[in-house]
Amino acid sequence: MAQNLKVNDQVKIIAGDHKGETAKIVKMDRKNHKAMLEGIGVRERHLRKTQFNPTGGKKNVHVGIDLSNLKKEDK
Repeated sequence: MAQNLKVNDQVKIIAGDHKGETAKIVKMDRKNHKAMLEGIGVRERHLRKTQFNPTGGKKNVHVGIDLSNLKKEDK
């Protein structure tokens, strides 16, 4: 069943480690069928020292959750 999910929709996770949690969609990746959720699936990436970032460091990035694992919440 196709879902019409979009940014700012409230969704419930129906499968995976975060099953049962609800969150808001921050970003959609329609090409890869993924949604980035607020506060869920945030990972820390380590950055190499470069000319533009001479100190290196860490950056938080969203890891998408597959759309088949989400269900739109009714308001």
